[in-house]
Formats: sequence, C-alpha cells, structure tokens
Amino acid sequence: MSEPLLNTMATARARHALVQAGLDSTVPLQAASSVTNEVWLTQHHVIRVNRRPNQCLRREAILGPSLPAEIGYPGVVAYGGQMGADFLVVKRVDGLPLAHCWPEMSQERRRRATSQLAAMLKRLHETPGPSNLPAIDTPQMLRSDTLSPVMSLLVFLDQARSLPHVDRRLMDDVEQMVYALTPTIEPFDSDFLIHGDLTFENVLWDGTRLTALLDFEWARTAPPDVDLDVFLRMCCLPQFHVGDKWFDRTKPEDYRDVPWWLAEDYPELFTVPRQHDRLRLYAIAYDLRDLTMFPPTAPAHQLNEHHSLNRLRATVLGNSHLDLLEAGTGPV
Repeated sequence: MSEPLLNTMATARARHALVQAGLDSTVPLQAASSVTNEVWLTQHHVIRVNRRPNQCLRREAILGPSLPAEIGYPGVVAYGGQMGADFLVVKRVDGLPLAHCWPEMSQERRRRATSQLAAMLKRLHETPGPSNLPAIDTPQMLRSDTLSPVMSLLVFLDQARSLPHVDRRLMDDVEQMVYALTPTIEPFDSDFLIHGDLTFENVLWDGTRLTALLDFEWARTAPPDVDLDVFLRMCCLPQFHVGDKWFDRTKPEDYRDVPWWLAEDYPELFTVPRQHDRLRLYAIAYDLRDLTMFPPTAPAHQLNEHHSLNRLRATVLGNSHLDLLEAGTGPV
C-alpha cells in the first residue's frame, strides 16, 4: 500500500475520532511523531489511534482521570473505536516531546528537566492503581497474580526455543538465569502505579519546564523500579526510542548523565536490594517478548547487534547495557 494512501487512511481515522468525540472534524490536522500510535494534533486536542488489537488506549482512558495533577496528564475528552482502530482524544498541553528538544538543550536545562521528571515519577509511584483497570500483556512479562511472577515469562521462553535461528543452548542459559534471579523480585505485587514506557518521547517540555507526562497505555501496578527497564534502555540507546525523523539527531552521549541525575533526585528508586539482578530479569522479560513478537530472520551473527536475540546473549554474557552502566559506577 502506497505511503500517500496510508496517510489518507490515517487522516480519515483521526477525523472519524473527532466526529465520534463531538468535535469539529474539518479542523486542520498536524501529524505528530510517535513510535507506537498514529498521533494527530489540532489547535486544542490530540488524537491518538491505536492500530494494534489490544485496546491499550481504553486502559488509558480509564486511568487518566485518576492521575495526580502534578503529572500534568491532559484531560480525556473521548474514547471509542473498535479493536484494531480504537482512539483517544485528549486536550492539548503546551510543549514538545522532551526527546525532540534534548539535542539543543543546554546542560543546565537538561539537568533541570531530569529533576522535574524525578518529581513527577515519585508522585506517580505514590498513586494507587484504579481497581477497574483492565489487565494487559505488559512489555515485561512478569505478573503478580500467578504462583510465580515469571510463569508467563517461562511460557514465552519455550516458544522462543522453537523459533528458527534461535540457539537452544542460549535459551537454556537464559532459563537458568531466570530461575536464579526470580527470588530477587519476590514478592512482585504492588498497589501503586508505574508508567510502563518511560522515555523522553512521552514527556512534554515547553522550553523552561516539563508540562506533562503522557502515554500511559502500559501503566499498571508494579514495583517502581520496573520503570527503570525502559528508561535505562533509552538512556543507553536513545535513538531507538524516538520516531524515525529524530533518529540521526539523537545521540547516546547526550544522555550519558541522565541515570546519575535521576538517582540523585530520586535515590529511593535505586536502593532496592540486588537491584542490578532485578534489572537483568526485567531486561530478559522485555527482550524475550520482543523476540517472540519479532522472530529472527537469520542467525544471531548476521543480525544487528541490538536485535533482541543479541541483547539476550549480551545479558547472559554480562556485557549488556546494564553491565556497561554498572561498570561506569552508575546508579545500578
């Protein structure tokens, strides 16, 4: 399908969402960068359309009104649609994604933004999750409602063993590591929220301050340091956590200080016993899900070094992004 036709269909979905929300569907639309959803801006609203069959935006529509004001989450205007094309319309908040501003920001402003993010994150981690929030298959396949938090993870591990180009011996090593590390995250239950996809794409900056923490489709109740999994990935490889338009401008060296800054402003997030081992288990859970969703098309040595199969190997061998952070006397 041609790109112009795809854009036309995406625009039609956005205008249909405006109609369903009781808003003017003839207003100008501006496409916004997004890694996961179709996102459109009007002067006063943001329209997000989810093309995946999981209705993640329904969860966010339920969650949004219960979030504390300090987070700046915009007011929900309407939710609707159907499986594979559900939408969420919210009020537009001043600011641009922090990831897009970051390359041009001074060190002083970067430090200030990180401090403000720490305050938002603390407040979120103190917020109880709504009792009616639907369950979801999370990026880290760890659950508190099963006999062991890694039961779902072990199912995905068996699936991964049967995939072409996957080394079964590597999967055996991963399984041994999962069993060895599981006690570090037990018990896994929590009554308080995490964001679930904490990247600078999901934070708005107006030039002087953070105005909002956005995109709560993966939010759920979980131990707060689960938020470090995606966040530390972003700090190490930020170019993979922005839209294609921003890939070449996004440099890892610009994010080098961010984990240390966050640890200074939110030290409680980095003082969990055996935290490095917990984070390794979170990383395995994330990468195994990624591996089963996007199976390798060639042996590991022919794949990009950042493919999930090679990320799992790096974790087993002790040279993952987490090990590099620890070697730099970082917060993990």
